[in-house]
Amino acid sequence: MIEPIRLSLPKGRVLNEALKLLERAGIRPEGDPNGSRKLMFPDQEGWLQFVVLKPVDIPVYVESGAVDVGIVGSDIVRELDVDVYEPLDLGIGQCRLVLAAPRGTTLALDQELRVATKYPRTAERFFASRNAHVHVVRLEGSVEIAPLLGLSNGIIDLVETGRTLRDNDLVVLEEVERVSAKLIINRTSMKMRSAEMRKLIAQLDTVVYAHH
Repeated sequence: MIEPIRLSLPKGRVLNEALKLLERAGIRPEGDPNGSRKLMFPDQEGWLQFVVLKPVDIPVYVESGAVDVGIVGSDIVRELDVDVYEPLDLGIGQCRLVLAAPRGTTLALDQELRVATKYPRTAERFFASRNAHVHVVRLEGSVEIAPLLGLSNGIIDLVETGRTLRDNDLVVLEEVERVSAKLIINRTSMKMRSAEMRKLIAQLDTVVYAHH
């Protein structure tokens, strides 16, 4: 009996989109990953096993080989800078990573600034490319409140609709990068099980391509 390929799905906002995409590609989990507390599910054909993980953990699991394949936002892949094979942009979970500040303020990049974010590495790369000296404050959540409480001058955060920014009287100054979900694959799994990986990539590629 060959071990099934482990495919990690992200908990949270992208999970439903990922399940719909897989279903269009003819890949269906046994049971409902949303309605259960279980974190692992086989698929109906038995060649895949789904593992539901926090998005930020998926690249770590895939890079280490604990799971073979993952679906995760490009924001996290870039932030963690992992060594994985990245064959496909799935076109789901689309949003933007932006630099934002309180309405009516400007951020002069030639001054000492403090910017709060969940993406410290991405922020540092972004400001380094502008030759700006910025103190990056790493936060785990509620980034929008940081400028209001005087912790930072601005923030770098994900924006889907922009509503959270508006609610906190913040405005977008600049787009840092566009974000969407990627298919990432462990490099060893790609070599050792290339036929199955190619099958999976082809099945997904067909529906992603048809959808565009």
